[in-house]
Amino acid sequence: MQSCASQGRPASWYRDSISVELAPHDALQGAQHADVCVIGGGVTGCSAALHLAERGYSVILLEAEEIGHGASGRSGGQILPGLGTDIATVEKALGRESAQQIWDMSREAVRLTAALVERHAIPCELSWGYLHAAVKPRHVKELEAFRRTLAEQYGYPALEWLEGQALREHVVTDAYPAALFDHEGGHLHPLNYTLGLARAAQRAGARLCSHSAVRRIRRGEPACVETDQGSVTADVLVLGTNAYQLGLVPELSGRIMRAANYMVATAPLSDDQAARVLPRGDALSDANFVLDYYRLSADRRLIYGGEVSYDGREPPNLEARMDAKIAGLFPVLEGVPIEYRWGGDVAITLNRAPDFGRLGDNIFYAQGYSGHGMALAGLAGKLMSDAIAGHARGFDTFAAMPHRPFPGGPWLRKPLLVLATQFYKLRDRM
Repeated sequence: MQSCASQGRPASWYRDSISVELAPHDALQGAQHADVCVIGGGVTGCSAALHLAERGYSVILLEAEEIGHGASGRSGGQILPGLGTDIATVEKALGRESAQQIWDMSREAVRLTAALVERHAIPCELSWGYLHAAVKPRHVKELEAFRRTLAEQYGYPALEWLEGQALREHVVTDAYPAALFDHEGGHLHPLNYTLGLARAAQRAGARLCSHSAVRRIRRGEPACVETDQGSVTADVLVLGTNAYQLGLVPELSGRIMRAANYMVATAPLSDDQAARVLPRGDALSDANFVLDYYRLSADRRLIYGGEVSYDGREPPNLEARMDAKIAGLFPVLEGVPIEYRWGGDVAITLNRAPDFGRLGDNIFYAQGYSGHGMALAGLAGKLMSDAIAGHARGFDTFAAMPHRPFPGGPWLRKPLLVLATQFYKLRDRM
């Protein structure tokens, strides 16, 4: 994600609340060799580096900026089962059995996140409880159908239906007629989590090189990755660049689109204010196509995200619109200042399912989590490690999901997506 610091704002509240310190590491210098070169210092890349190093591979990880610079260190921090698309999309493409396997692995991704936090003592404020909230009557019908499908067909009993007073015990607003409470969902501080994975990877023997943007990949066996000041030859490459692929691998570029999302953090709330917003400390997303999401931090700030841009420009009246949404949801927060504003890029696919795959025999990639990546990205890193070690079943199940490029080619992709999004925004208002 990109920073809003250029507009005179702090980069993000997450950057001002780091509690994980990495061992000193420098930019890549000179010609180096590793069994595996990982490109990208977000959750995907750090998880891959950690799991590969624990298997005994020599690993060099290259990050263009600082570890956690992108979406992994700026997101809403929600840790959820499922994908960015409905499970019906997966079932239609791959069949019932594979859809069940993917759903089960999405639950495994949440459990893996919790296990990594515990095993590596990552101070990232991991907390449980998540609400998927209906905004209008048609959402109520859709969420109830979703709950029945998961319970009856996919063996997922963790969704609890809430409305009326039962819902207000979780979120104190009149904005939502009903919600699903997911007992397996949760939230965390995404930057500290990402840095915690990187620290664990260092301790396992992986070498991290920040400020080492990859300029060119020479494919082959071994492959060669070139930066401005060095190079890495490696038997295997792992691409964890997501929205920051930036044409590095041309055949993957058209399969994802960069989407900017925006976030704010209020000043810390009083105990009374927090109790009149999210009394149980849950995270929440609404059911709109262009959704809003929020949670409380450990120091009781409201961390609120929403809005979207596909053309790289900040939407007009963004600050006023986001502030008005918060005021409409929670009048009790009148007068509470917004202390941080930031935003940036995630990667979406055409069908909103994550895009895993191979290029040749020795390049693995995972991208396009479509706003649902905090848990899945950690699993993706582990699955790529498994596949490199010869245990590819889980990775191949995800990789079987078909993906098409966005229509319109390099010049018309964004305008067509903007038009489609305007339609869905209009539908959200109906």
